[in-house]
Amino acid sequence: MAASVMARAGLGVTVAERMPTVGRKLLMAGKSGLNLTKDEDDARVLAAYPDCPAPLARALADFGPQQAMDWARGLGQEVFTGSTGRVFPKAMKASPLLRAWLAELRGLGTTFNTRWRWTGRDGAVHLFDTPDGEQRLHPEVTVLALGGASWGRLGSDGAWSAQIADTAPFAASNAGLRLDWSDKMAPHFGSPLKAVAFTAGEIRSRGEAVLTPEGIEGGGVYALSPAIRAGAAVTLDLCPDVPLSALAAKLSRRRRGDSLANHLRRAVGLDSLRRALLMEWGRPLPDDLGPLLKALPVPVRGLAPIDRAISTAGGLRFDALDDRLMLRESPGTFAAGEMLDWDAPTGGYLLTACLATGRMAGLAAVDYAAACRSSIARR
Repeated sequence: MAASVMARAGLGVTVAERMPTVGRKLLMAGKSGLNLTKDEDDARVLAAYPDCPAPLARALADFGPQQAMDWARGLGQEVFTGSTGRVFPKAMKASPLLRAWLAELRGLGTTFNTRWRWTGRDGAVHLFDTPDGEQRLHPEVTVLALGGASWGRLGSDGAWSAQIADTAPFAASNAGLRLDWSDKMAPHFGSPLKAVAFTAGEIRSRGEAVLTPEGIEGGGVYALSPAIRAGAAVTLDLCPDVPLSALAAKLSRRRRGDSLANHLRRAVGLDSLRRALLMEWGRPLPDDLGPLLKALPVPVRGLAPIDRAISTAGGLRFDALDDRLMLRESPGTFAAGEMLDWDAPTGGYLLTACLATGRMAGLAAVDYAAACRSSIARR
């Protein structure tokens, strides 16, 4: 996005890409449908970013969901909004959008250098490890978009943080839950967990999840990451649509001779997976099952490893940047995307913020280059 803004402004742009091809993480994000953004008003969008830093808020105010949709349409990719407000290209995949985007950039004269890894700075010179050895570039302006620290095989391993001061430690976000299962749960691995709600701290999340040998993955648990990182306990509501009082009434009407499994299935509609979780985490069962069904303790050992997380918190602190995302210690160098220290849930918020900060950094780089040229001309 930064390259697009800069190229349209007439700058000669070189994109240094660590991987052999461009946009691998975007393609991975689109494997099950590229969730570009969330069709919400400004207030709800900003509420999705905890303690939203002022520069990020300004970037999103200038480039929010409507602008993201218009941008995709401008690349020939029509979009649609799903029932939850999530916005996708009609093609669903990322590849048509990426092809159109790269074609536009190449048409504007952008150069792509692949297998170039940024390794730091020597004063105003930027250093790159390349197939042809070290390369040293001294551009008028630079935008760093080095990524977070998840899915290193796609290019973002966070190694750059050793080269830049004022970086907060990376932590997994939008990550699965790590759990120790008994052998009895093995038949349920791969099964979808539906009609439940997870709670951690002040975060309550509904959505599907899937049991795996390592724990639980899926949208229903990803939103809990900030609270779990802060040490909050996790509970599972097995009957989120039934108030406790109504649940107690249903449970009290047990038929004579009915097994507990049949009673739970008939009275409150618990399927086999939810009954298995109750037995896994709730035994010895109390006489009054209602409160346990509404808040079943989940013995979480932690979040899935950072490299398997969808995104990461931490990164370059906003205190190290000015209000237009320029590094205070390196005039003419700007930063954007997931390398910045912000966090957000899945649902389109991640991509929207990356696009918005890329655009902000690109515009600021254009203005900085123009100011430098004007200053030289006055001399």
